[in-house]
Amino acid sequence: MNLSILGIPMDLGAGRRGVDMGPSALRNAQLAHTLRELGHKVNDLGDVPVAIPETLDKHAQGGFVFLEPIVQACKAAAERVAALPEGVFPLTLGGDHSISMGTVTGNALRGNPAGERMGLIWVDAHTDYNTPDSSPSGNIHGMPVAHLTGLGDPRLTGLGGGWHMRPEDIVMIGIRSVDTRERDLMREKGIKAYTMKDVDQLGMTRIYEETMERLSSTTRLHVSFDADALDPSLCPGVGTPVAGGLTYREGHLLMELLSESGRVTSMDIVEVNPILDTRNQTAEVMVGMAASLLGQRIM
Repeated sequence: MNLSILGIPMDLGAGRRGVDMGPSALRNAQLAHTLRELGHKVNDLGDVPVAIPETLDKHAQGGFVFLEPIVQACKAAAERVAALPEGVFPLTLGGDHSISMGTVTGNALRGNPAGERMGLIWVDAHTDYNTPDSSPSGNIHGMPVAHLTGLGDPRLTGLGGGWHMRPEDIVMIGIRSVDTRERDLMREKGIKAYTMKDVDQLGMTRIYEETMERLSSTTRLHVSFDADALDPSLCPGVGTPVAGGLTYREGHLLMELLSESGRVTSMDIVEVNPILDTRNQTAEVMVGMAASLLGQRIM
């Protein structure tokens, strides 16, 4: 398989500094080498230019912090991804989870003039379904899924030129931290979310099977994997850790099953924060998750 790595070193959407170094940490954890060892051809495209927070006015305007530079970075990411040839698997590296407004949009539009539906599997401790009106912080990394479905500020909902995710084409896994108004919006839109209670009760294999059934009308899948979906004991290097997350084997099992489906055509890895990490442990774990999605097996 031909893989293209693209970094979006942005922490403008988060409340803590450090995730802008996530792409470097993942590269330092031998991401490209690991994927080449699996037989893939890997092309590292470098990074999308992103403004530096200390050079900007942090004052929130219209419920947002750093809106304009985030719009510019997401536009650039969407354009770079959309321009990749068909048959290339884009592996995009954050940065905070607001990058997905660009990466998901770019992957949905890439080689897709007929507008075929793409499913989104959101692996995260958080639903990220706030809007400027509902967000308690104004941090955009808590809003990307809402904007992908057309809720929020037109400057972010319009990245796809009128394209939006259908709520029924989104499945969230590993959820354990949801704001009250966010929960209400998700219920109103009918987005499927598997909480950690569901993981405990159903098991990952059944959740995978139900996810594939729900997304059966989509022609391809994008996986957006936030490092904080995994338990903080595995991934301490995240800005918003929440106890009680996915175990090492639950994460790998989900990635292995998705790999076997043959339907995943793109992936994000986001929210790796080396400043908060221990000996690059979080980046190394996330490289392993990507490897499982891209064909690594025990036997």
